[in-house]
Parts: sequence; C-alpha cells; structure tokens
Amino acid sequence: MENVLDHFRLDGRVAIVTGASSGLGADTALALADAGADVVLAARRADRLGDLAERIVNRGGRALAVSTDVADPDACTRASEAALEQFGRIDVLVNNAGIGTAVPASRETPAQFREVLDVNLSGAYWMTQACGMRMEHGGSVINISSVIALTTAGLPQAAYAASKAGLIGMTRDLAQQWTGRKGIRVNAIAPGFFQTEMTAQYRPGYLESISPRFLVPRTGHGYELAAAVLFLASDAGGYVTGQTLTVDGGFTTT
Repeated sequence: MENVLDHFRLDGRVAIVTGASSGLGADTALALADAGADVVLAARRADRLGDLAERIVNRGGRALAVSTDVADPDACTRASEAALEQFGRIDVLVNNAGIGTAVPASRETPAQFREVLDVNLSGAYWMTQACGMRMEHGGSVINISSVIALTTAGLPQAAYAASKAGLIGMTRDLAQQWTGRKGIRVNAIAPGFFQTEMTAQYRPGYLESISPRFLVPRTGHGYELAAAVLFLASDAGGYVTGQTLTVDGGFTTT
C-alpha cells in the first residue's frame, strides 16, 4: 500500500534557499535537507551560511554555501550555476530573502523604498529567472510573501507591503507561464508572525498589541513554516500551483 509520507521526500533533488543565513530561511533549509534534498544556501552573510552548511552535513545531508546578493541579477546567475556545478540540477527554489522597514509614507526616501523592492520583489524575480532557466526536470518555486500583502497590522510598511503583494502577483503570472509548458509549479506562502530577527526589532509591546487577532494564541514556530514549504516543494503538493498559502494562526481572518 502506498505511503503518503513518501510523497514528501526530496531524495535526489536539489533545493536553493535564499536568505538562508538565519531564522525561517535556516529552518527551511534544514527541513529540506532532512527530507533528502541537497541544499544550496544563498545569502549575503557568508559566515553564517558556513555554520548552517556544517549543521546539515552533521545531520547526514549535503550543502553548498554561496554568498549571494539577490538584488544583483549576476549574483543570482552565479548562485544557480554553482548549484549546477556542485549537484548537477536544480529542482526547488525558495525565495526567502527579504528586508523590512517601518517608515511613515511622508518620510520614506526613494532610496529606502527602492532597497526594499530591490531585495524582496526584484531579487525574487532575478533568482526565479536564473533558476527557472535551469530547471530541466520541472520543479517548484516557492515565494515567501507575508500577511502584510493581504492585510495591515498597525505599522507603516508601504514598501514592504508593496513588495510582498507584488510577489503574489508574480507567483500567479509565472505559474501560468511555466507550469503547463515547463512543469515548474510556482506558489507563494504568506507567513504571519514568527519569532525572527525581523520581529525582534519591533517596538516593545507591539506583538502583544496585535495578539487579539491571533486565533492560535501565539507566534508561529519555524518548523510550521518549513512544513508548508516542504509540502509545496515536494510531490505531495504536485497539484498545487499559482496559489498563496497563508500560515498565520488565523491572523488574516480577523
């Protein structure tokens, strides 16, 4: 009898995770490696990538650390080429790299706005373009958006909201371009509030002030987001494309 859990395995596949140096990116990379994938770790902080690669190897996996600034299209090309050179293929891309600001619209500078879009939206596009051209066996692209693309949460985040909403639109369009023609599924995940370096920068009391909107009365655990990524990356999610999966403890329902 077929075991459904086998469809969550990624043995023989290669996954690239951007923004993998810490937080949810690191949790995701570890989960993909535990599911059998060879993992390419891409981020600007190369020293942290080395530590994560060592953790994956110590757990029996294979990993390659590649210093990558996703805002640079050439750097994205180099990361995809490094994956091919080391592992011979690319099957999964997780566009997790992102930055956030909380600047009132009346004071946000052009440079601040552009920086957020360059990393969160354009960076995801350049990485997807570089990897999509090299996914010869089909594959899965997962764009990490945010609940801030779908609702507001009391902070002035116009640039961040615009970039994450743009990811959802990009996801739908690339799915209709690539899934039927190239066998590449493209989906997005909209995480709610998790304990990360980004949330650690919130003003004191902010998370408590919005906690009444959490139907699950807590912030998320990293493994809960990583599990959603694993579903979309694997054959278990093989009939899902062009969608946005919200993982937010019910935040967007209130």
